[in-house]
Amino acid sequence: RGRGVEGGAAAQPFPLLVMPDRFQVAQLLREIGLLLQVQGGNPFKARAYERGARALEALNADLGTVVAQGRLTALPGVGKALAATIAEIHRTGRSEQLERLRRALPPGVLELADVPHLTIPRITTLHAALGISTLAQLKEAAEAGRLRALKGFGPKTEERILAGIRKAETQGEAVLLYKAAEEGERLLAHVRASPAVAKAELAGALRRRVEVVDRLVLAVATGDPAAAVAHVLRYPALVATVEHSLTGCVARLAGGLRVEAETAPPAGFACLLHDLTGSEGHRQRLAARARGLGLTLDRRCVMRGRRKLAVKTEADVYRHLGLPHIPPEQREDVGEVEAAEEGTLPADLVEEGDIAGLVHCHTVYSDGADTVEAMVRAAKAMGKRYITITDHSPTAHYAGGLALDRLKRQWEEIARVQEKVKGITILRGTESDILQDGRLDYPDAVLAQLDVVIASIHNRHRMDADQMTRRLVAAMRNPFFKVWGHGLGRYVLSRPPIECRVEEVLDAAAGSRVAVEVNGDPRRLDLEPRWQREARRRGLRFVISTDAHSTRALGNVRWGVAMARRGWVRKGEVLNTLPVEQFRRAVRPA
Repeated sequence: RGRGVEGGAAAQPFPLLVMPDRFQVAQLLREIGLLLQVQGGNPFKARAYERGARALEALNADLGTVVAQGRLTALPGVGKALAATIAEIHRTGRSEQLERLRRALPPGVLELADVPHLTIPRITTLHAALGISTLAQLKEAAEAGRLRALKGFGPKTEERILAGIRKAETQGEAVLLYKAAEEGERLLAHVRASPAVAKAELAGALRRRVEVVDRLVLAVATGDPAAAVAHVLRYPALVATVEHSLTGCVARLAGGLRVEAETAPPAGFACLLHDLTGSEGHRQRLAARARGLGLTLDRRCVMRGRRKLAVKTEADVYRHLGLPHIPPEQREDVGEVEAAEEGTLPADLVEEGDIAGLVHCHTVYSDGADTVEAMVRAAKAMGKRYITITDHSPTAHYAGGLALDRLKRQWEEIARVQEKVKGITILRGTESDILQDGRLDYPDAVLAQLDVVIASIHNRHRMDADQMTRRLVAAMRNPFFKVWGHGLGRYVLSRPPIECRVEEVLDAAAGSRVAVEVNGDPRRLDLEPRWQREARRRGLRFVISTDAHSTRALGNVRWGVAMARRGWVRKGEVLNTLPVEQFRRAVRPA
């Protein structure tokens, strides 16, 4: 399924002349899991096959060696039963379990089961009566009105099926940015491995670092587009092909994300990458500017009359339009083209390498997974010069918030770790709850002894806009409040922002010289970019944080930087780009 093969759900076993590689084995594991899911089996068992497929795709060793040495169960998520299936497929090119599932289900069931209102009995009827086993065949039959005559269908069901097909063709399942990036990086590695591909990059919303992504967009440079497209469609995680031409394709991953790949000759790659990256509004504004200059901005070139202008990089596209280069994160049609025309677009956006210290880090003292020492050593290994330990305050009892006696023990441990670990400074702080009336959750005498106070809302998110605005403005007036943590309390895709008059709160923050946190937790990514731009207009400074609850999550700084760049935040506006003593002075409670 999804590999340009008619009725591709029933892929053939691999020839025994060459043992299947890890990607081919992953392909069959994924098919087993999906067929189990469609059949209505144990969902945990079905997901285990997907985890096994991902483990194989991430494997850095030779699969044959791992199988021969009996080390498959050392892979994450691979138990004895799954290891036996992997070994069987690797040695024989087939799986008895998979063949039983294929025999029990109608051809094309994986592709067709994605369409709403298509149950397995209906798919069986479609195949028996009309020979339908692909989405394209189903669409053709529905548009011709041939479904309504079948038992169990009718005109309304036919129309609902057509609507489901159209939705599947135009929309993927939205996922968080970091999940899309993980999927995209695996897909990109597969595409770049083809001899037919000279260059490939991810574009679209993922490259712009939009918080929610529903498709992976690929720009591919190639002299053999048919071979390049065929290679894209052989990616093991693809489960359905929506469109397929000689120069591009649209397909869908097992998790629901769409994959859209387009090709261009190497000389046209920069134009293609540029066109596939910007938002629709950004592209339209550039096209209008090009027309005003007597140019044509084409997907694969910039033209003056019939003459192609030289475009080696995306910066050349903007140069021909008389504009400075606009980074991908700014291409959202929120005034960036006008700012570029006026010469006011920030040119020195913050970069990940600019971050000198990791801020907003939790440990086992509250709800973190790792010790103070582990977090400090991990930050040092990342090349950072300082780290703030900011566990929760007492009101956050559900997160193990620190009462005063435990806070004192934490300070003592920080001092011991600082003696052991040289080359990085540990700053002691808190993530203090903002209480219902705007007070901070520790006495002033305690707050005064900290290096940094991050103040956040963790409860009573449903207060109305008037109440929440008063709560936040009152908190801003506290002289010990220095960093506004995950300001609007959102969880992307699962919890909306709190209701408040954000501009009024930002005015209060500016009056109190409070810094705004850009939270790097990929589920939060708060404040969102539009409010960061409003904060910049008020001269506010920023802290790009990790909100890390483990050593691994210290890498969240990557997503915080991405959001800050979308908010047009410059390096000089970010406090934790400063050396440690300057940072300490900037955020010290007083």
